Amino acid sequence: MDTLQASMAGLDWIIVFGYLAGIILLGLIASRGQTDAKDYFLASRAATWPTIGLALIGSNISATTLIGLAGAAYTIGISVFNYEWMATVILAIYCIFVLPAVLRSQVYTMPEFLERRYSGSIRLYFSGLTIFLNIVVDTASTLFGGAILFKLLFPSLALWEIAAILAVTAGLYTALGGLRAVMVTEVVQTVLLLGASVFIAYFAFDKAGGWNQVMSQVDPEKLSLIRPNDDPGVPWFGLITGVPLLGFYFWCTNQFMAQRVMSAKTLDHGRWGSLFAGVLKLPILFLMVLPGTAAILIYPNLEKGDMVYPTLIFDLLPVGIVGIVIAGFLAAIMSSIASTFNSASTLVTMDFARKLAPTLSQAALVRIGRIATLVLMVLSIAWIPVIEKHADSLWQYIQAVLAYAVPPIVALFLAGLFWKRANATGARIGLVLGTATGIYLFIVIAVTETLNMHFLIAACVIFAVALAGVVAGSFLAPAPSLDQIETLMWKKADYDAETAHLRTQPLWQNYRLQALVLIGITAVLVWVWR
Repeated sequence: MDTLQASMAGLDWIIVFGYLAGIILLGLIASRGQTDAKDYFLASRAATWPTIGLALIGSNISATTLIGLAGAAYTIGISVFNYEWMATVILAIYCIFVLPAVLRSQVYTMPEFLERRYSGSIRLYFSGLTIFLNIVVDTASTLFGGAILFKLLFPSLALWEIAAILAVTAGLYTALGGLRAVMVTEVVQTVLLLGASVFIAYFAFDKAGGWNQVMSQVDPEKLSLIRPNDDPGVPWFGLITGVPLLGFYFWCTNQFMAQRVMSAKTLDHGRWGSLFAGVLKLPILFLMVLPGTAAILIYPNLEKGDMVYPTLIFDLLPVGIVGIVIAGFLAAIMSSIASTFNSASTLVTMDFARKLAPTLSQAALVRIGRIATLVLMVLSIAWIPVIEKHADSLWQYIQAVLAYAVPPIVALFLAGLFWKRANATGARIGLVLGTATGIYLFIVIAVTETLNMHFLIAACVIFAVALAGVVAGSFLAPAPSLDQIETLMWKKADYDAETAHLRTQPLWQNYRLQALVLIGITAVLVWVWR
């Protein structure tokens, strides 16, 4: 099946090109009337909860997700879904402890938040790291995943050439339209994406002989979420340590996710939108993970798991449905690329350009943001050959890179939110120690392979070293002024005041109850598939 010859009928092409034309036009229409930085980078801080929730999922579910989840389920089992359900727990924590401080600060970027809590040098490091990860992880891997599928349709084109076409298409309305255009198109694309995934799941299970056949014939180990500690996919210790760390970075501090919630018109809308995104994460088990499991019975001899999703599309789906699913796949690519381009350009503009030239006009900031989008687009395309050469599994590539890079940032955020003694000296020491540990473990685990340690457990070690550095280093200098940091921290007094306020609100508006119900549903799902 690795020699699959893909083709599409005329009707399918009409659907795909109709989608592309419509989504670009929609993005350009949504971009009208944006004149200042708040409009361009934060959609005027006027987003409502349905838009935020759908935009979060649209940003999260990329070509990488579609190809990576199905491929990982095929090769290592459904334990890959642990990254997905953990998002519901992280988003509930985010709504209670993190989001109030972020929205109260009125910052444009998450690195700016760290500057106010610690220092400008911390901001520049985090901003630079985020831009780097946006290029080599988020955007490049999404482009690579998209290129894998379209390479089947256009075998004469190189992967980087296909990636360039995808990047330019998404970059067009991103550069012109800003965050509002990105979020409006993400809503449409998320609906299309989820609908297309229903078709994939239906035809995959039908071809495999039905639900009962898949559940009875597939190795039970590949149908289990909770795996032993020697599991190569998601060992249980890594599940309770490394996965939450990566999830906290991705959902709470990663600019291209946090920026959607920072655009909320009120704190309540930010919370409701985040929890709505958590609800939408749960069906992914059935729509995107288990079809990869069904493929074990349909195509038992695939050499590469990343070929599962393209094979399901071109081998199983009828004319017309192929066009809808390819349009949904394009929707995943466009929404993810557009969101990362916009967020990375926000970091370049607000954390570097405005820092170097504080007197820049609003029009100049928007212009710089557009230029930055185009530059980032070129850099992401240039990284495609690197992924092609070194990534055996697209999903594992993404998680492994994050595991070595982001734990020190998580340590800084958690210390800054909950410990008033944490200061800039401690942050710098923690960052240096954590980064050095991450580089060392990456070399001995991934490069020389002289240490046998799963990257999720390595993430926990890096986090512990960084946090210890923050704590020890903070005692080497005076504590920061409470006036400077109190609005940037979680405070029990605010929590208690909010508790009293929530008693006066209808239960259906109580985000804490919503979060509790969401975590309860998640717990049942994990228990059933344990």
